[in-house]
Amino acid sequence: MIILLGSYKGGCGKSTLATSLAAMLAGNGGDVVLVDADKQSTASTWAADREADTSLPAVACIQKYGNIRQTLLDLDKRYSHVVVDCAGHDSQELRSAITAAHVVLSPFRPSQPDLDTARRLVNDVIEPMLPAAANNPRFYAVLTMCPSNPSVTEIQDAQAYLAQVSGLTVIVPCIHDRKVYRDAICAGKGATEMKNDKASTELVAVWEAING
Repeated sequence: MIILLGSYKGGCGKSTLATSLAAMLAGNGGDVVLVDADKQSTASTWAADREADTSLPAVACIQKYGNIRQTLLDLDKRYSHVVVDCAGHDSQELRSAITAAHVVLSPFRPSQPDLDTARRLVNDVIEPMLPAAANNPRFYAVLTMCPSNPSVTEIQDAQAYLAQVSGLTVIVPCIHDRKVYRDAICAGKGATEMKNDKASTELVAVWEAING
């Protein structure tokens, strides 16, 4: 299964979510490869830190840029899960990965400048690539870096806004702005490996939503 983390805007916690998903899937016994298609190399740095800790389930990692379609299709034959981290903007890596992916998960912060990129992502990037799609991909939107204050209505308002964007399925589970995610990526770990029940629960819920 090829799971692409892609967005039209950076700073939405995309690499953090990609690495935590990869670690969780590896911890569940999956044979996982993380493809770093973002030249900032956040995922590759995480993978190098993880490799140094032999107590953690292995996550293979490769860096690949340009047209990555065939690379992803080949990796899909060798691994149970291929998690792809693309840069937060329109790119050849993002467009070619869409044509190979089974699932495209697009993170958005619950702020208007981030939400406003959703239609551009669908109209300018996703729709033009659909005719070349190999695996009939499913497209999801997930809110990240959400406020943890239950009295704040930003989450519900943002989900309602995204629900109006044709082509994206908004999943109800969201990722809150928790320090544990930042600590995890610095340690080469995933949120489910950090003994934080709230983070683990929401990450599992996101996975169940896109894997159903």
